[in-house]
Amino acid sequence: MASSHKYTNRLASQQSPYLLQHAHNPVDWYPWGEEAFAEARRRDAPIFLSIGYSTCHWCHVMEVESFEDEAVAKLLNDWFVSIKVDREERPDVDKVYMTYVQALYGGGGWPLSVFLSPDLKPLMGGTYFPPDDKYGRPGFKTLLRKVKEAWDSKKEMLIKRGSYAIEQLSEAMSASSNSDKLPDGVPAEALRLCSEQLSGSYDSKFGGFGSAPKFPRPVEINLMLYHSKTLEDMGMLDGADASKKMVFFSLQCMAKGGIHDHIGGGFHRYSVDECWHVPHFEKMLYDQGQLANVYLDAFSITKDTFYSYISRDILDYLRRDMIGPEGEIFSAEDADSAETEGAARKKEGAFYIWTSKEVEDILGEHAALFKEHYYIKQVGNCDLSGMSDPHNEFKGKNILIERNESSEIASKYGMSGETYQDILRECRRKLFEIRLRRTKPHLDDKVIVSWNGLAISAFARASKILKGEPEGTKFYFPVVGTDPKEYMRIAERAAFFIRNQLYNVENHRLHHSFRHSPSKAPGFLDDYAFLISGLLDLYEFGGGINWLLWAIELQETQDALFLDKDGGGYFNNTGEDSSVLLRVKEDHDGAEPSGNSISAINLIRLASMVAGSKAEHYKKNAEHLLAVFEKRLKDMAMAVPLMCCAADMLHVPSRKEVVVVGERTSNEFENMLAAAHALYDPNRTVIHIDPSNKEEMEFWEVNNSNIALMAKNNYAADKVVALVCQNFTCSPPVTDHSSLEAILSKKRSSTFT
Repeated sequence: MASSHKYTNRLASQQSPYLLQHAHNPVDWYPWGEEAFAEARRRDAPIFLSIGYSTCHWCHVMEVESFEDEAVAKLLNDWFVSIKVDREERPDVDKVYMTYVQALYGGGGWPLSVFLSPDLKPLMGGTYFPPDDKYGRPGFKTLLRKVKEAWDSKKEMLIKRGSYAIEQLSEAMSASSNSDKLPDGVPAEALRLCSEQLSGSYDSKFGGFGSAPKFPRPVEINLMLYHSKTLEDMGMLDGADASKKMVFFSLQCMAKGGIHDHIGGGFHRYSVDECWHVPHFEKMLYDQGQLANVYLDAFSITKDTFYSYISRDILDYLRRDMIGPEGEIFSAEDADSAETEGAARKKEGAFYIWTSKEVEDILGEHAALFKEHYYIKQVGNCDLSGMSDPHNEFKGKNILIERNESSEIASKYGMSGETYQDILRECRRKLFEIRLRRTKPHLDDKVIVSWNGLAISAFARASKILKGEPEGTKFYFPVVGTDPKEYMRIAERAAFFIRNQLYNVENHRLHHSFRHSPSKAPGFLDDYAFLISGLLDLYEFGGGINWLLWAIELQETQDALFLDKDGGGYFNNTGEDSSVLLRVKEDHDGAEPSGNSISAINLIRLASMVAGSKAEHYKKNAEHLLAVFEKRLKDMAMAVPLMCCAADMLHVPSRKEVVVVGERTSNEFENMLAAAHALYDPNRTVIHIDPSNKEEMEFWEVNNSNIALMAKNNYAADKVVALVCQNFTCSPPVTDHSSLEAILSKKRSSTFT
């Protein structure tokens, strides 16, 4: 069948949704690989490397302005070999050139535009370029001419400079440590310093840390909650309360803001203004998993169902829109979509925004109440900040945001809070149904192991933590009142998908991603670390021993592939691909946590489960890893919040261990596990064991004989028994979940007598 496209390039045979979006550009794109490199060497031509991802707004803008333009394509095709890379498919390649651009120019982002020599050394680069010269800045066409002239006239100097840059970066990014552990005092000081720095950047008016654009960086919330628990355990209640206050206000502001999709659930990537109102509308899986977890933590601490409701809102959105037929969890939804069916150009946020008239027509008698609740105005509502809509893109449009207390509006309309919430629920449902008729944003249905690991963790944790919601809790659309057990089933299905499709049982290695089939890219550090973390949660929150076994197996592979055995810490890639010029020891906890921070926590958790030389080995690797980043922990704690938590965890004198013994199928077993996890305590390990299960008993006899002995000594066919152990001492066994919760809620010093 003849193609209806004027142009088709090599990207048409790729799996990545981002590469496929560019398959019909007039640019003669190559995917990253030897064919492109060989062509550049043959022609002695520089490479133009463009890196982005399928749900990136500015990537779409640059495509429309430059890559679909035949004149620009001619310059690229005549003078360069052009390569497209999906950063989500090849984070290792992205890391090399993003590090270069950030080091040289002080900023980075996507699309990333870099010029390389045929041997892949960077020559110069930047991010988004408009097609023509503007505001005193060179446009993309001017840049192409300048690079071509420089290549023709001073090629040797450019290549020399690129090689030097890579050497310098390689040295800077692969720190190692001769010391095998952090000096005393560093962990506590890093934790205090990070909390102090974050508190200093706290926005007391709108919540969150830092100024616009505002990203919901969950690792910051993790740090503040962890530090507040530490202060509480030391009896410093004022400091603990101050930290919690900042966290809870931030979580409330985010949930009420436009960054939260009030109609469909889930969160957009970030807010362009300081008040969490106008977002960049893409929805990323890595945000959903982490945010669901911090809202679960807030619920564990406060028992306020506001927080459990938001965690359900996120998980129900994923369950409805982002899960494939075999349980795999997709990557992202785009920011842009067509305003009308068949429109040639997409607009950012078109799927999510409303005019006042639309709301009135759809909601009729309840429109006034709904408009007041969500700050909907005739002229549009993107007016809360000068940064909300500087170019009037959303003139006459509304992005839902809650600015008033529900109780105040309810009493104004003379109705009970419950009636008011019932009306809002029905209004949201109606808008949701109308919204379904709109053109949906593009779904990136790639399955990324690391991001699935983050989501698996949230689903598994929700299965027990949400059992703490009071009986009779009402749920309002888009939250559907899922039985918490169902969340565990979703977590297990996602883990099974990775095990079946992305794991090689013979060499114990992971692939990085999947779309129709596994990608060529191997698993990276983040894939192993985030998946191990998810599997540990899957086990601790009630999954089978098979998940713990797999986590241990994956940790062995991770150590073999990525561990710097002499210098400490983990590299981001295996070093087996010669086209990737840098092996980096990543430490920055940003929108996603770093692989090293998560690995340190995984090692601490594993060391608390097993015994003997294996536990020592895990602990030693964690200590050496943290020593590598001593300078960062001392000088730049705010850049590594999760690593600050890991460093403190390792130095907690004795981790709390809860052991639950009984028949896994009984209701009380579920209730006992829920009680074990009911309170927020990041320095707690939960082990559960069914002595009638031969595989479980064998595992514990080999890996921690004390646990096997406790199981034998406390097994009674008709009972579930729990013990809480710390400092080599265990509490007397308890046989009902409320007694377990009572023991765990006592302060550390009074638990064991």
